Amino acid sequence: MSKLRDANKKIEETVVGGYKKIEDAVVGSYKKVEDKFVDTFLKDDNETIEEAKERMMNNQKEIEEKNKEVIKTSLKSTADIQAEIHDKYGI
Repeated sequence: MSKLRDANKKIEETVVGGYKKIEDAVVGSYKKVEDKFVDTFLKDDNETIEEAKERMMNNQKEIEEKNKEVIKTSLKSTADIQAEIHDKYGI
């Protein structure tokens, strides 16, 4: 049983090691393409690629926060909206 376990362990290490190499290569290639895209299309003058990515992430967060507010507003019931109008305008 020990030989079988040892053989399975070697197979596992080989498969996982191969997977990790492929994963590292794919992720590395993606990051190179991403950096080139940011450098070419999104980076402002005198801005590093990292600064451009940070700026884009901050812009995305702002957009998501605004969207949350829009969704909250759109989910109000008719009664809530009527109450707000009544409170604001006395109608």
